[in-house]
Amino acid sequence: MKKKNIINLIKYYSEENDIAFKNEAYEIAKYFDSVGDTQLAEYIMALMSDANTFVPQIDSNISALFEKIESSEESLLLPEAITQDLLGCVNAVIRNCGINKFLFQGEPGTGKTEAVKHLARILDREIFMVEFGAVIDSKLGQTQKNIASLFKEINSFVYPHQVIVLFDEIDALALDRTNSNDLREMGRATSAMLKGMDYMDERVVLIATTNLYDYLDKALKRRFDYVVDFDRYSNKDKMDVAESLLDSYLAKLSLRNKDIRLFRKIMSIHDLPNPGDIKNMIKSAVAFSNPDDSIDYFRRLYKIVVGEEPRNLKLLKKQGFSLREMEILSKVPKSTIAREVKDVKINE
Repeated sequence: MKKKNIINLIKYYSEENDIAFKNEAYEIAKYFDSVGDTQLAEYIMALMSDANTFVPQIDSNISALFEKIESSEESLLLPEAITQDLLGCVNAVIRNCGINKFLFQGEPGTGKTEAVKHLARILDREIFMVEFGAVIDSKLGQTQKNIASLFKEINSFVYPHQVIVLFDEIDALALDRTNSNDLREMGRATSAMLKGMDYMDERVVLIATTNLYDYLDKALKRRFDYVVDFDRYSNKDKMDVAESLLDSYLAKLSLRNKDIRLFRKIMSIHDLPNPGDIKNMIKSAVAFSNPDDSIDYFRRLYKIVVGEEPRNLKLLKKQGFSLREMEILSKVPKSTIAREVKDVKINE
């Protein structure tokens, strides 16, 4: 511990600056912990935890720069490779080794934001999402000032070790400064971002998401300790997600009539979309289905996937559906279907 720490404590106490006082106390506790005096470090932390002057991280009535979002308890369906990367992020944060800035990149609907919610639950941290609408300003130079204020608030969190700051779709702030199509003002905003990240409290975890990774400023990319690529879903991964979602939604509505073979055929008519779109498709099909018809969701799902009602018997035959499956989808008796499609070949 240095003389400066003592001077700062007295100074902040005299100024009644609670936030700065506590941050300085935490720095002192961190120092004692680093030299092996864990008992004293824990004692200081306990004193701070019991202090009546503690306030919440952010008062939503004061700051318009953040929105607090809740962590998630729902199961997160991710490929093994992505799951292992996220576990690595958790391990790095827990070890407190200065790795605290992560970039999640991938197409929309691949689970980037949901993954942040799950990390918050695992790490027992609160999520404060940056409100870009309050940061970006049309006035010359104001966006820079807002970004500076943003990072000042981040560095003033009372409990920095309990916070995740989320820059959802960070490309709104930080497109490539060398891109001639980018506004000069946004280039300055990116520079302000770089400076803020360089001096950010390492106890705060910063996670940014983007679906425009190739267009991000190269210097910004280097500021992140690790990039997690969410564009790693195989077709099997997507089908596994689809089946798990179907089970979940059927269970919620107490629908027990499930034909997994028919479900897979419908979902495979076209290339499977990303999990976010799959979720919306299945949820809509099940939720809007006729409660008096336990298999109506198959017809609704077919319409969502193909874009038309399952009435074209010849098309259904070409798509590989059996007579029984065609009867379910079209509500036409099998005997009638057999006559209608007898000359139709599947690979025609």
